[in-house]
Formats: sequence, C-alpha cells, structure tokens
Amino acid sequence: MRALLLSDIHANKPALDAVLEHAHRDGTRYGATYFLGDALGYGPHPREVLETLQGLRAQCVLGNHDLGLLQLAEGLKAAAVGTGTQVLVWQIGRLSERDLRYVRGWKDVLEDAGLGVRLRHGSPLSLNEYTDLDAARRSFRTWDGNLAFVGHTHVPAAYATLSGTAGEWMRHQPLAALPGQTSVRYPVPPKARVILNPGSVGQPRDGDPRASYGVYDSDRRTLEVFRVPYDIEHTQRDLRAAGLPDSLAERLSAGR
Repeated sequence: MRALLLSDIHANKPALDAVLEHAHRDGTRYGATYFLGDALGYGPHPREVLETLQGLRAQCVLGNHDLGLLQLAEGLKAAAVGTGTQVLVWQIGRLSERDLRYVRGWKDVLEDAGLGVRLRHGSPLSLNEYTDLDAARRSFRTWDGNLAFVGHTHVPAAYATLSGTAGEWMRHQPLAALPGQTSVRYPVPPKARVILNPGSVGQPRDGDPRASYGVYDSDRRTLEVFRVPYDIEHTQRDLRAAGLPDSLAERLSAGR
C-alpha cells in the first residue's frame, strides 16, 4: 500500500494545493492519507485548509497548534503574548462552529492496524515532544510498535533501530533534498523499527522553502520525501493583508 503523508500545513493553502496537485499527478491514488497535525497556526488560510482536509477524508491527529486553538476557543486557557497565540486568536475569528467541531474530532494519537502504524504529531509517546535522537531512543524503549509517522519539527527525517534498548544500533538520517533534487528516497533497513517524518507542507524549517510531503510504500518499505515549489508570494501577501506579523511572511522565503 502507498500512503500519502502530510504534516504541519499551518494554514498555508497555496502550499497544500501545490502538494496535492503534485501528489495526485497522472491520477495517482493512495491507500490512505495521513495528516500528522498542525493544520492551524502561523498562516492566513485556516478555513480553506480544513475544508481541503475534509475533502481528502484524511486520517488526522491533533498538533499542538490545533490543540492550542481549541483550548483558546473553549476558554480553557488565556491568550498569552506571542506571535503564535496572536495568529490563533485571529484564526478563531475566521472559523465556524462546524470547523471547530471537525478539529475536535481529531485524536491525540491514532493506530492504523491495516498498515501497523502509529500516527502522532510530536513523537510516538507525546503530541508535544520534538523527535530528535534522544527522543527517538526514549520512544523505542517505551513504544513497542515497528512504524510511526510524526511531524512537529518541520524537518524531514528517519530514525531507525534494530532494538529499542539504549546502546544498541540506532540511526538518524536527515532527508533533505540537495539543490536540483525534487525528492529523497529512504529504504527502511530490514527488520528495523522506524519513526518517519515527512517534513512540513506549509512552513519548512530545513533551509529549503519548497513544500514537503511524503509517500510511504509498505510493499517496498520505502519513504520518499518530495519537495514542491509553490506560490510563496501569494501566502505572504495574504499574511500581510491580514495584519499578521511580517516575520511569518519573511520566514517562508528562507525555509526557516
């Protein structure tokens, strides 16, 4: 089965549109579409992104920004000073009750028994934890699965081990495309347990401003991460027209 992996769209509709056009070129179909959290936050198109995810019938998990917006909307936390919260408050005013109800239906963690995969935004153990080498090692010790898809770092990467215990074989492989490359393929080592991150659709942070998404092929045991150019200036214009912090527009051009 081939699964489409999307993460960290951050209300950037031009980036999402470019990714979906690329992913479904020539009528390509997928056995599953997984969204790994953070549809909201940072960007100017919250409602449009949610509508697109609904149309995809994607299996979705909550990201920290999605959860933060729900907590603000429901009065479960006060609005703090900061760019991230400022954007979430602005987005709440653009979302309907139907939109909020859709996001409330997302879980912290999902298990897809068909593919034998755990979906979670941060790490296999936590919505909020950034998966680095140490976090991956903790996850492999505690979580007994063989395959997890995560997001949150906005950087495509793979973590693999032959055993979950500390001190045994453990590997981290960044999946950044070189200049001129449009994709990077990662073959899962035989008998390895892996945590895979497809990078960010709407706000990459690896120095490459192109939108990032992944395709996992369970038959070939490969993850391919694709990088897709999109109309960054469109998103920047919409951010500025909304009166949101200019730093959010500037970082898109730098991929940071």
